[in-house]
Amino acid sequence: MSKAIGMIEYRTVAAGITAVDTMVKTSDISIVEAQTVCPGKYIAIVSGDLSAVKAAVEAAKTQHVKHLINSFVLGNPHESIFPAIYAATEIENVAALGILETYDASSIIVAADEAAKTAIVDLIELRIARGMCGKSYMLLTGEVAAVEAAIERAAGVIGKDGMYVDSSVIASPDKQVKDAIL
Repeated sequence: MSKAIGMIEYRTVAAGITAVDTMVKTSDISIVEAQTVCPGKYIAIVSGDLSAVKAAVEAAKTQHVKHLINSFVLGNPHESIFPAIYAATEIENVAALGILETYDASSIIVAADEAAKTAIVDLIELRIARGMCGKSYMLLTGEVAAVEAAIERAAGVIGKDGMYVDSSVIASPDKQVKDAIL
């Protein structure tokens, strides 16, 4: 069986915590992160075997649909996703900086996975709705062409669901900008 991550996002804290309880009681999964985010929404990221994560997310979606905002399941997520969630990625050189912003929390992880699998880039950070009124963003780096391709692909994937807000690519960002984000 393959490794997977899944996420749920709810409008209310009560629905979110109840859904997480349903998820862990449904399948053998691990909670990566479960917390309240702005503006009073609740998110949970879980990991485990693909079939277990699918069953857990589906159970939460089915039993707690009233306040569900979004969810996803990713099989074989790119290995750089987890360090980026915790802003723990060690980056030595920022040749180009890519920034992509979404309207919700869950689509940023899907976008980051697509970006990381599209081109040779390093995910720097995934800011998941904390301090952003429910929006999220990602930062990534690599050579200019790779960053452009990764951002374009990620924007196209999440744009289909109307969750894309904005993006940009900065070639050779100023040292002060690099210092501020690293």
